[in-house]
Amino acid sequence: MIIKEINIRKMKMTMKHPFTTSFGTFQEKEFLLLEVKDELGNTGWGESVAFHSPWYSEETLKTNLHIIQDFLIPLILGKEIGHPDEVSALFGSIRKNNMAKSTVEGAIWDLYAKCNKMTLAEALGGKLDKIEVGISIGIEENVEDLIELVRGFVEEGYKRIKVKIKPGYDVEVLRELRKRFPDVPLMADANSAYTLKDINLLKQLDDFNLTMIEQPLASDDIIDHANLQNELTTPICLDESIHSLEDTRKALELGSCKVINIKIGRVGGLTEAKKIHDYCMVRNIPVWCGGMLESGIGRAHNIALTTLPNFILPGDTAGSSRYWEEDIVSPEIVVEEGFITVPLNYGIGYEPNLKAMDKYTVEEINYKA
Repeated sequence: MIIKEINIRKMKMTMKHPFTTSFGTFQEKEFLLLEVKDELGNTGWGESVAFHSPWYSEETLKTNLHIIQDFLIPLILGKEIGHPDEVSALFGSIRKNNMAKSTVEGAIWDLYAKCNKMTLAEALGGKLDKIEVGISIGIEENVEDLIELVRGFVEEGYKRIKVKIKPGYDVEVLRELRKRFPDVPLMADANSAYTLKDINLLKQLDDFNLTMIEQPLASDDIIDHANLQNELTTPICLDESIHSLEDTRKALELGSCKVINIKIGRVGGLTEAKKIHDYCMVRNIPVWCGGMLESGIGRAHNIALTTLPNFILPGDTAGSSRYWEEDIVSPEIVVEEGFITVPLNYGIGYEPNLKAMDKYTVEEINYKA
């Protein structure tokens, strides 16, 4: 593939409902879409998962645009690429900025699969024809609202419920949920809201038979997480602390967690995500695919990744209708009885809905070799 053209769209879409975590609330989702074209006119699509503010990580929509425009595009525009794995090496001189790198690399993976008449799942080595999915629920104003939300998703067949927690919205909330839903797979996501000073509180979560507690401590920590895991029977899952295969190796050597959440953007792309998956599989550490409130483009990449065999826990890849009145892919992504059927079309498997894309596009930027 020779990358002859790259198009960037700045997007703004309104989510159906506000989404609240320990680090903030938002409803307007601003993000970037990136389209690559080869010399034959084939196209591939990627999505930036960075938020407009540096809540989740230091990357933002604006920093992604800067890194993509000024550093990453010059490294690939006009270049011949035999396989998407080569992109990591091409971007090797650029430190961090994983979400920016993933945006470009994801588009090239989609293009590669299409050029080779494969689904993206097949190109990655995935075998599943459908994937189990869970749901992620933000912090609600009162517990009864949360319980009704959970009830609805359980009735829809979602295979796992994840709820956000923070100090003051944790033990009693989980106690009520477990009382109402004694058999539902349930996990709590703290987004780094606690410290080791909260260890006695966090130990109370062992009473609720949680599948895992996700990222309870600092985003850049693996040492305190190891100390905490030694005190808990509930598995700790690391999210924000894991940016690479090397981070994964160190965390597992220290005993910092028993589960890894793999987010494509956070680790720099599908190539690194697959390496982490493979390493965890050898170590018998289960993984699952986390979500970043993506549109259908990013969601399609998550679906393809989740077809790999060690994704044995349901991920956050809910259907389009969970977040959007109208998605930007066709057909929209649908969950049936807790499963998403993996599409059979080449590449990401869903067609970009250009009419819908145009409606939500704020600005377009074009580069040609």
